[in-house]
Amino acid sequence: MKTSYKRYYLELGLALSAYTSVLIVSILLLEGGMQNGPWRDALAISPMLPGLLAIWAILRQLRRLDELQRQVQLEALAFAFAGTAFLSFGYGFLEGVGYPRLSLFVIWPTMASLWMLGVAVCARRYR
Repeated sequence: MKTSYKRYYLELGLALSAYTSVLIVSILLLEGGMQNGPWRDALAISPMLPGLLAIWAILRQLRRLDELQRQVQLEALAFAFAGTAFLSFGYGFLEGVGYPRLSLFVIWPTMASLWMLGVAVCARRYR
């Protein structure tokens, strides 16, 4: 495995571990009956701080890639963005006729799934 990928997996793994830790602590504290107020709101979104580390790790890895790998990632991300927009917009019409409202939490898994599909398709095209 290339050194850049090992470094990326380490950086991303540490960021996701920090996210998981902060998430667990915040859930436990929030379920403990914390009073409404700005500290409660800050605690509720505190897992987003380690999320910034994940963004940093992803951007660092994109900078390490060669031109072809960047092209594959760009096309995959464009596919994921457009596909997620298409699906969420379409489902919005269905909500207008009575389908249940979906949480915004479905957006990231949708985009990540389409990104992985896009990478597989694009990488195969450039072989």
